[in-house]
Amino acid sequence: MAKVEIACFNAEAAIIASNNGADRVELCAQMTLGGTTPSLEDVQKIREAIGIDLNVMIRPRGGDFVYSEEEFEQMKREVAAVKTLGVNGLVFGILTADNEVDIERNKALVALAHPLSCTFHRAFDQVSVRSKSLEDVISCGFKTILTSGCEPNVDLGLNNLKELVKWADGRIVIMPGGGLRSTNVKHILDVSGATYVHSSAITDGSETAVAEEVRAIKANL
Repeated sequence: MAKVEIACFNAEAAIIASNNGADRVELCAQMTLGGTTPSLEDVQKIREAIGIDLNVMIRPRGGDFVYSEEEFEQMKREVAAVKTLGVNGLVFGILTADNEVDIERNKALVALAHPLSCTFHRAFDQVSVRSKSLEDVISCGFKTILTSGCEPNVDLGLNNLKELVKWADGRIVIMPGGGLRSTNVKHILDVSGATYVHSSAITDGSETAVAEEVRAIKANL
């Protein structure tokens, strides 16, 4: 059976996800910016509140994924700090100015995060060449790629998701996310062949997962 990760932007959402069948929480701050690094206090509080796996976003700001040296140093400090809090994985992604995977910097963060598993987030949706970038992400040591198939949402990117799953061939998990809901999750899984999906499960315009939607996604896996 496939599994579901719920993107959460506050403690209430994380508890809702945990209590309604989610397999993992991805914790972020600042939903309006697409997710940034949460505070250490929030990570610790949520780690103590939920019993399921917890992955944490490492992203110094919203906007693009090309970072200055100062921002990269900040990311390194955040990785080192968050990994001490009993989390299960980290979520990040750095691109070059040419929209290619920044192999050197990503490798450095993956090494710093060890032994935690790392997910390359939707920065992947900005890459120039999917096939090359997939190999680059694998070479950096990531275990998962969160992607909408390099389109605005998983419905539009479905054929690309199917292609990525085929290219990955079990070497890395391709996790569809971006516009994924209970209404389309079964179709996305059936066509793409993915085994893990990602959703905020927000259906009411708030910044908090809706319990009924989490349960519905899980029921449709």
